[in-house]
Amino acid sequence: MNPLLALAVAYLIGAIPFGYLLVKLMTGADVRASGSGNIGATNVLRTTGRAAGVATLLLDIAKGWLAVWIAARLTQADPLWTSAAALAVMAGHAYPVFLRFKGGKAVASFIGAFLYITPVALAATLAVFVVAVAWTRHISMGSIIAAATFPLAVWLIQRPPLPALIASFIAGGFIIYRHSSNIRRLREGEEHVFTFGAKR
Repeated sequence: MNPLLALAVAYLIGAIPFGYLLVKLMTGADVRASGSGNIGATNVLRTTGRAAGVATLLLDIAKGWLAVWIAARLTQADPLWTSAAALAVMAGHAYPVFLRFKGGKAVASFIGAFLYITPVALAATLAVFVVAVAWTRHISMGSIIAAATFPLAVWLIQRPPLPALIASFIAGGFIIYRHSSNIRRLREGEEHVFTFGAKR
């Protein structure tokens, strides 16, 4: 019973739409009606400002970490169920029951979840992300490249239990899938260029 409870809790934590809630609290607006229509940190930054964007990022990372931490406590740190919880919290963010299953791209919750499971590999992947964003000026491109290289980093650097390695492949593929519209805009030259000088 505990493993199923762990997955349910992970999904529900992931489904908490911090970006949506923060923008609604700060401005009364629905962030889904602005910019890319996404509830994640990048769109919150772009439409509402730095403080809201950074707060959304940190809260979404925290919920990813918390979901896996709870799963580890409920399942005696079983690699299968903690890895499954990482995927569940990402699914909750991407398809939140509280917003009719229309959520974000799950990058921040992915960071939080795998910060718990494979922290060293995640750190290497974040370095790849930073370099990719600095080079391309696109957050989406950085996310896609990082997601594609993450499973390799997990395998080469940490050699975790098989469930964690499999979860890293699923998570990376899921992040790329959630960026399908960004990939189309990148091909058409219409993707947003990243700047930290968003609205105040």
